[in-house]
Amino acid sequence: MTDTYRRTERSRRSVRRQRTGRHRPEYAPAGSPTQFHVLSFEGPDDYAKAGGIATRVTGLTRALAGAGHETHHWYIGDPDAPGHEVTEGVHVHRWCQWLSRSCPAGVYEGEDAKEADYAASLPPFLIAEALLPGIGAGRAVVLAEEWHTVGAVLHLDTLLRTMGIRDRVTIRWNANNTFGFSRIPWDRLAKAARIVTVSRYMKSLMADVAADVEVIPNGLPPHAYELPDAEAAAGLADRLRGRLPLAKVGRWDPGKRWLGTIEGTAELKRRGERPLLIARGGIEDHGRQVLTRARELGLEVSERAQPDTGPSGLLETLVDLEDVDVLSLTTPLSPSALRLLFRGSTAVLADSVHELFGLVGLEAMAVGALACTGGTGEDYAEPGRNALVLQSGDPREMAGLLVHLRRWPEVVTTMTARAIETATSYAWGRVIEERLLPLSRMGVPA
Repeated sequence: MTDTYRRTERSRRSVRRQRTGRHRPEYAPAGSPTQFHVLSFEGPDDYAKAGGIATRVTGLTRALAGAGHETHHWYIGDPDAPGHEVTEGVHVHRWCQWLSRSCPAGVYEGEDAKEADYAASLPPFLIAEALLPGIGAGRAVVLAEEWHTVGAVLHLDTLLRTMGIRDRVTIRWNANNTFGFSRIPWDRLAKAARIVTVSRYMKSLMADVAADVEVIPNGLPPHAYELPDAEAAAGLADRLRGRLPLAKVGRWDPGKRWLGTIEGTAELKRRGERPLLIARGGIEDHGRQVLTRARELGLEVSERAQPDTGPSGLLETLVDLEDVDVLSLTTPLSPSALRLLFRGSTAVLADSVHELFGLVGLEAMAVGALACTGGTGEDYAEPGRNALVLQSGDPREMAGLLVHLRRWPEVVTTMTARAIETATSYAWGRVIEERLLPLSRMGVPA
């Protein structure tokens, strides 16, 4: 039995399972001007959240639906949730549930089997049940994310060409990072879809594998611009009075420059400042190394769990800090708690060695915080105008900039006002209208 035959039979069996199970959606009438179909592994379910891709695709799909577009999201979802339902205006389709039931650890458990089944079974179902009924009077746009969807894109392109309707469907494939690049047949992908990415830095990293890459940045959802409750902000300011509070949120990963941040904090203390680094890392082993280094440099470290993930839990945790230099939060923070922390900090440190977009820095700018980024993929960061941009790993650079700005509060006020203005241009609605829709209206590849 050939590989092609096995793949075709697996596709047919999977489609039959979809048609006979819970996954039987009701679609908008044919005649909708444009359908959007977002293909990804990650999605809004807890089962499907593993990183920034889930944030990106959830924000994108909800913004598309909010703008009145018929929007479908096909992802590796919770195996115990409905196969199809409408959530915040988005048709969510939880694919590969028959595999996910035996992979309880999350979206990437058994990823190779899921990737193969997704590639084989999704395209024929997508065409038969969504594209054919919906493009009678308009067009359809398929936006696929990351290497896991490449097989599905190639299969979809082949089927559409065979059926003679390739010109009715625009296909875009997006790279958020370089994971899985060695597994991608770039020449075939470039013929099947137009390749896009999230930043100029990421585009430069792709120069050796793909030509004519377009940049469509990540965006922010409406709640990202909501300022903290005034009472909570006052409570935070009271707890941090007399300190130089710094926030850093990210995985305990050497590429996030955690050790540099610790050394910069120690340098601030050496200069007579009273820094307080409020850190939220992950579960990675590097965290132990970071906190050990902090203690070696004479910094007092406290590790604490919040009673809840919201602003009230954060405030309850920020007590008895007189002698603390580094506070490591060991439990997650909700988006509203993060906005409170960012807004109340002197600077939000997002200075990675290798940052392909830098969403944390942009989220900080959206609430008027001073973002401190590295000099890589943050297209939105303009040094000295709307953000701090570190050009080296020297802790004296970070400390010097923060001490200087502490003495010139009016400069900080001007920079953060510009930061909010910049972040507004990255609202998902504007990204869709100004960057995504024009590109999607261009001709499809040959």
